[in-house]
Amino acid sequence: AGRKLTDQFPRVEITPGKTILKVENLNNEYVSNINFEVRAGEVVGIAGLMGAGRSELAKTIYGHFKKESGKIILNGKELNHKSAQEGLLHRIAYVSEDRKGDGLLVDLSVRENMTLSSLNIISKGLIIDKKHENERVDSYIERINIKTPSKEQLIRNLSGGNQQKVAIAKALMIHPEVLILDEPTRGVDVGAKKEIYDLINEFKSQGKAVIMISSEMPEILGLSDRILVLSQGRVTGEFDIKDASQEAILKCAVETKEAI
Repeated sequence: AGRKLTDQFPRVEITPGKTILKVENLNNEYVSNINFEVRAGEVVGIAGLMGAGRSELAKTIYGHFKKESGKIILNGKELNHKSAQEGLLHRIAYVSEDRKGDGLLVDLSVRENMTLSSLNIISKGLIIDKKHENERVDSYIERINIKTPSKEQLIRNLSGGNQQKVAIAKALMIHPEVLILDEPTRGVDVGAKKEIYDLINEFKSQGKAVIMISSEMPEILGLSDRILVLSQGRVTGEFDIKDASQEAILKCAVETKEAI
């Protein structure tokens, strides 16, 4: 299109702060001996081929899959969460690659979907504070530029890009310490992609930690501060963005267990 990569992927330069998330020797049936950390104000991209274990790693950190051994440490405290619900309570948010299958309930409204994960925040006892709920939903619709006739519009009637922005808003509403984005721009038009990239940069600028899984090499190279490469459930490469290249990432992505 004749544009610079930096125009399409406006990565914000921030000096990383303290370690927010640390993963040590993490193992289960999907991943083997995973070690990495994510610091405040940092985007760690996870690259690899389909079936490399990227989503499985994310879901293990989030609590959807059980770890067999190893440690997941958040702000210096080891977590032993055994479900996605516990992961949310620890303020680890996961935006699924399958927004219609895992991320959203398409027969519910924008409002209902957006607040699904934060009902404990907007409720008083067992009763939802409707005023608080509507204020938060209206705020996120405006902030993220979700194009919908009304917050009561059914999710199924929105475009793919606006559905994805609702899924991200749902994650942000829990005020996460760690935001895990699994293929955040899959099936999204160019305009919505740019808005999602701006959201990632805004979250990063707040001193939070971002893990981004993407099959789009320009996206990984354009937004990440560091890149992990997975192959067959193992980390086969780690690059600072200054040293990363498409060729180096692809070489690590095709490594087999025998070559490791």
